[in-house]
Amino acid sequence: MKRNTPTGLMTTAIHAGETPDVGTGASSPPIHMSSAYVSHEVSGFSAHDLTDDSPYCYTRWANPTVAMLEGKIAALQGTEACLALASGMAAAAALFFTFLSKGDHALVSDVSYAGVAELARDTLPRMGIEVTAVDFSNLDAVAAALRPNTKLVHSESPANPILRLTDLSAVSRLAHDAGALHSTDATFASPLGMDTAALGIDLVMHSITKYVGGHGDAVGGAVAGRADPIKQMRVEAGIHHGGILSPFNAWLIARGASTLPLRMKAHQAGALAVAEWLESHPKVTQVVYPGLASHPQADLVRRQMSNTSGMVSFQVGGVATGEALAQQMIDRMEVIHYAVSLGHHRSLIFWMETEALMNTSFRLEGAQRDSYRAFAGDGIFRLSVGLEDAEDLIADLDRALS
Repeated sequence: MKRNTPTGLMTTAIHAGETPDVGTGASSPPIHMSSAYVSHEVSGFSAHDLTDDSPYCYTRWANPTVAMLEGKIAALQGTEACLALASGMAAAAALFFTFLSKGDHALVSDVSYAGVAELARDTLPRMGIEVTAVDFSNLDAVAAALRPNTKLVHSESPANPILRLTDLSAVSRLAHDAGALHSTDATFASPLGMDTAALGIDLVMHSITKYVGGHGDAVGGAVAGRADPIKQMRVEAGIHHGGILSPFNAWLIARGASTLPLRMKAHQAGALAVAEWLESHPKVTQVVYPGLASHPQADLVRRQMSNTSGMVSFQVGGVATGEALAQQMIDRMEVIHYAVSLGHHRSLIFWMETEALMNTSFRLEGAQRDSYRAFAGDGIFRLSVGLEDAEDLIADLDRALS
């Protein structure tokens, strides 16, 4: 069931990957917690012997509950296949370690999820892989950074935490002209935020802990794309690296994914209402939300995003003001949780100081540092707008800002 069929999006979200249980007729998918499966014929003892028609053998190789989730995510993302893994970081590592080897070169977004930034900067070079961190909003910089040995171009849009976008179609063309794969982290957008196949993206990854699961109770990651590279990743990352997803977490995340279209509409509506209120508040100096006309890349948002999601960032001035307000939030807020993570049904907020991130995760200098600060100043509050009533979220923020 794919998004380009006449089947509606909600029907796809509910039914894709699922069938009634053959043994019991249960309407809801079962949780297959078995690590091993009884064989009814003699077969090889290697994952390399597996075919698309092979029966289940060992859960690290394949599991029916995980496969159900993979089918659902592929259908929602509009791709041929999907590989589900233990976390978003497992998904990022799967991309890097499957398609990069010693002597290869990768371009990686200079602003990205902190763990990905640190893995690319600190771990990959130790293994002989060359990495260039690039401001992907600057297409000239992307083109100039490509090399004959560039094998992977990894973007993130919108970028965590500043909500800066990448022109994904343009970057796809640059990557493909250079003979490289283009992967993107679309966690902030969710599988419904962009038509990644139409944008030329080869592989799209998500921390499915976030919007896909949507309830903050299960950790997972996924990479979706064409069947051949996903099959390559399944052997390399899923089987050899071993970062597989628990069937129970797969079941929880699939249950959340079934309501993703409804939730993303609500996240977008709530975030827009909160962002518009924040823009009018005298203590707020800047708001960045893709759904606002004031977003620095509003034209690109209109071309590229079909849902602007629930992530908002805003500034209140200098570091001391931000830290003081963060403590007021902890003390005064009654609805929004002061906590990390995002994409949950509960609203979450966290203070992110620019210099602290420069000294740890990003380490940007010159024009790249200036580009970051244009979105973040001395620091931002990253707000993940949940599914609560917008009026209650605004009242909660008003209590903290008073």
